[in-house]
Amino acid sequence: MSDIKYGDILEPGDEETQAENERIVRQGFWRKLSRTAARIPFARDAVAAYYCATDRNTPLGARVVLYAALAYFVMPADLIPDIFMFVGFSDDLAVLTAALTMIRRNIDDAHYDRADSALTAIRKD
Repeated sequence: MSDIKYGDILEPGDEETQAENERIVRQGFWRKLSRTAARIPFARDAVAAYYCATDRNTPLGARVVLYAALAYFVMPADLIPDIFMFVGFSDDLAVLTAALTMIRRNIDDAHYDRADSALTAIRKD
């Protein structure tokens, strides 16, 4: 699995792959985030990316890239297992950072505002 490149992960793929990534993210994102929010420094970016991906005003290409990156974050199979504190999330951060760089003009303050509200609620629980 170590021969996977980040560009391969973020490629849009066919419609079936795109739909599967969206399904994975919608089913597992909040569960994974609630377990990891206190441990990952990029939680705000991940949640803002989620809100950008689910925003119907975000162009399809940007949504596809974000769903691919977020699916990588959600899926248990990882280049570096998340059980290794700090280092375990470095690959997730790299993939998310690459995705955010690709779509940076599509993510806005409203997505980050929603992320801040969601994280406040999660951290209170």
